[in-house]
Amino acid sequence: MKLYHGSTVAVKHPNFQKGRKATDFGKGFYTTTNFEQAKKWALLKQKREQAPKAIVSVYEVPNDILNRGFTVLHFEGATKEWLDFVVNNRKGNDEKKYNLIMGPVANDQLYATIRLYEQRIITANAAIEMLKTHKLFNQLSFHDPDATSLLKFTEAIEVTE
Repeated sequence: MKLYHGSTVAVKHPNFQKGRKATDFGKGFYTTTNFEQAKKWALLKQKREQAPKAIVSVYEVPNDILNRGFTVLHFEGATKEWLDFVVNNRKGNDEKKYNLIMGPVANDQLYATIRLYEQRIITANAAIEMLKTHKLFNQLSFHDPDATSLLKFTEAIEVTE
């Protein structure tokens, strides 16, 4: 399976420890199966950091990576469980430990809906219905050295808007 990671540099040796804690799935190394999503991340990071380049690093991992005995949490879409997990992690409360987590990306556009749910302005069902109107890309995050070691860097692609 091919995975992509957006950044301002080529990431040949991914390190899950360098990730920020208060993110969708907690501290980890984030990838996606969608090149365009990784490109968006790279361009956003370039703009935020005022970096000279936006780079998408490309990796190969075994197709059966989710079935290799790792502790895996896999969300099949925007569900109440996913919503609660994302809200909890974005608050910095990542109590449960997983090697790999896969599910939808809660990007900045979607986060407005998540904030409404978090503030109890809307219900989980209303939030999920609102989220269904957005195109949800997936992400696969790596949270330990054994899982991360399966990422085999193949190339770095400089991207522009």
